[in-house]
Amino acid sequence: MPHRGLRVTPEISWGLAENWDGGVYLPFVRSGDGAYFFAGPRFRVKYLPLRPAEGGSGLFAGINVEVSFVQERFEQSGRTMEIRPIIGFRGEKWLFSFNPILGTDLAGDNKGDFTFAPAFKLSRRAWPGVALGAEYYMDLGRVSDLAPRNEQSRVLYLTADTERVNFGIGYGLTDASDRWTVKAIFSF
Repeated sequence: MPHRGLRVTPEISWGLAENWDGGVYLPFVRSGDGAYFFAGPRFRVKYLPLRPAEGGSGLFAGINVEVSFVQERFEQSGRTMEIRPIIGFRGEKWLFSFNPILGTDLAGDNKGDFTFAPAFKLSRRAWPGVALGAEYYMDLGRVSDLAPRNEQSRVLYLTADTERVNFGIGYGLTDASDRWTVKAIFSF
């Protein structure tokens, strides 16, 4: 993401079968100098066989697989794949989730080299319909040779969630991270 850039990514998703859904992301980027780009599509399939009943508490687990066809200005290889295991617990007041994400290029010099980018979320219901929490995203580099800490991206977000909105303000904890990031996810 370029300095002072803006990314808007509509996601269209649909249920394919019980516990399965598919989707497509359509990322649009406005660069810091005002140029606009369609970055390229990203396709997703998610399988979530373990989850509590609607509105209930309990463990959840599954997997999300994404394949991207992104312009080289955004992804050097142009084609990437991400495997995102989904592990978590949703309680009456608490939510914890962990995603030990593996990614790889499907083309180019790093084809087949897996990277590790774990993500965590912890939130607590503050009042009915609103949860406050934190999300922590890391990009640690190649699995076979993790990057030194100062070359890893580590961003901590303070978040607020409602049924339809996830909003966060993130602060980069390493020099390889963007210093400040604001994110919002709107569900319809």
